[in-house]
Amino acid sequence: MIEAEAVTKRYGETLAVDHLSFQVRPGIVTGFLGPNGAGKTTTMRMILGLDAPTSGRVTVNGHPFRTAASPLSEVGALLDAKALHGGRKAYNHLLCLAQSNGIGRKRVDEVLGLVGLSEVAKKRSGGFSLGMGQRLGIAAALLGDPGVLMFDEPVNGLDPEGIIWIRQLMRYLAGQGRTVFVSSHLMSEMAITADHLIVIGRGRLIADTSVSDFINSSSQNYVRVRSPGAAQLADLLRGTGAKVVDDVDAPGALAVTGIEGAAIGELAAAHGVVLHELSPQQASLEEAFMELTRDSVEYHAGAMPGPSDAMPGLTPASAPAFLAEGGNGR
Repeated sequence: MIEAEAVTKRYGETLAVDHLSFQVRPGIVTGFLGPNGAGKTTTMRMILGLDAPTSGRVTVNGHPFRTAASPLSEVGALLDAKALHGGRKAYNHLLCLAQSNGIGRKRVDEVLGLVGLSEVAKKRSGGFSLGMGQRLGIAAALLGDPGVLMFDEPVNGLDPEGIIWIRQLMRYLAGQGRTVFVSSHLMSEMAITADHLIVIGRGRLIADTSVSDFINSSSQNYVRVRSPGAAQLADLLRGTGAKVVDDVDAPGALAVTGIEGAAIGELAAAHGVVLHELSPQQASLEEAFMELTRDSVEYHAGAMPGPSDAMPGLTPASAPAFLAEGGNGR
């Protein structure tokens, strides 16, 4: 288990983490979400003892991780896949880590096979693609067969097969009773992979809840209703206190909030109103996240230009060539 108790971290005048408290429990995949600059990486570094809290306390299995006698056997972490010696062969990179923690050579071969790098074990990691580097970092995290695993953007650079593999791996590890803590900006992956969410913004806790409860709390959840008697039904629904507006995603339909679908159906039946559609519409994890964290976003992008607007610095004539060259102007 990972536990943070009122953890605060300052860098000079900058408050990176502000009295943050949470628990990461074993047996489930816990997603760690937040906008850029929210304090996620700083928090993960404090868990690993790479940064010391200004105040508060963070522990792994009841003690500070820096006091662990065999670190790789307690926590496996992937924070930066590029944090390795590019001139060293993949096998030797893992062997150095293993020997420093009293882990045998056999385990190096096992994790290389597990992440699919056995055939390139004797190649220098500096020539690896981003996805191969991610796999090597995951192999390092698994080297000590730890009970706690931490991943920061684990699917970065992976192809579709690799994404499915790491998703299954995380759920398998959690199913073994391990603590799995995953930071990611890919909401679609977190919606599929995570059981629980810890969401922070500007260093503060915003939510500590299950994925389903997080999505259900979104105001973007509604019931879509389509009926030839839409006007009559809208009046009936407003009489119950429900909010009724036109559904912008389905012309001709109503979007209803403040009342359950079953109650809408019963109300329509009681008044002889025919229904052609009655379907709950649930927000995606991304939509719920954007709604909940919009006041915590540190960097706001400007509005995109409309179809008839030229991008800054581009004339209409130059735009196609620019885009054809990948947008780098070279």
